[in-house]
Amino acid sequence: MKIAVIGGTGLIGSQVVKNLNAAGHEAVAHSKSTGVDIISGQGLDAAVAGADVVVNLTNSPTFDEASLAFFQTSMDNLLAAAHEGGVGHFVILSIVGTDQVPELDYYRAKALQEKILAAGPIPYSIVRATQFMEFMDAVLSWTADADTVRLPATPIQPIVSKDVAAAVAEVAAGAPLNGIRHIAGPEIFTLDELGRITLTHKGDNRTVVTDPTAGMFAVVKGDVLTDKDAHLAPTRYTDWLS
Repeated sequence: MKIAVIGGTGLIGSQVVKNLNAAGHEAVAHSKSTGVDIISGQGLDAAVAGADVVVNLTNSPTFDEASLAFFQTSMDNLLAAAHEGGVGHFVILSIVGTDQVPELDYYRAKALQEKILAAGPIPYSIVRATQFMEFMDAVLSWTADADTVRLPATPIQPIVSKDVAAAVAEVAAGAPLNGIRHIAGPEIFTLDELGRITLTHKGDNRTVVTDPTAGMFAVVKGDVLTDKDAHLAPTRYTDWLS
């Protein structure tokens, strides 16, 4: 199959393109660097021309309220181009629990992206993943100072990017789900516990303080960012750290 991967040069996209091509498909990466702008629409028609599948792995440049407009505009433009081009399957990557955290602008924006796709004219698949292991350093930095890192005890189920990419590639090469596939790492931690594991592994002597008000995940209620019934990826967090 010919598969257009929009956002195909990023962390997930580059691995999806590699996996699909290794499986014998013709996957092509498109991004701003290749002349494709999903907000202005520049280059979109040419990018999706002749494609059997479009995989949209682009992301908002911000996590605030502006992310809603980003996903609205980008999805409108992509769906219009894909429909005009006769694309038969449209895939996006979303987040486990995205419809359960309306307090976060970015999660509301991802929920909007899902709704736009599901209401659109093209058979579709949504892959919802839990938090990426690669993002843990950024999460630690949000509420850190020289001596401490403050983190809430929010349950999360981290997954490594290569396992996310494998799942997205598998879904893209298959029949449209017209629904959602949930994927997650094999273990559940509280965020503060994961912070301690990470700092210990790195030889970082800062103390993790459990703070229910710290960082963007503080507003998350319960265990909505985890899914014990998801398709479980194989890579454990400590194995990835090693």
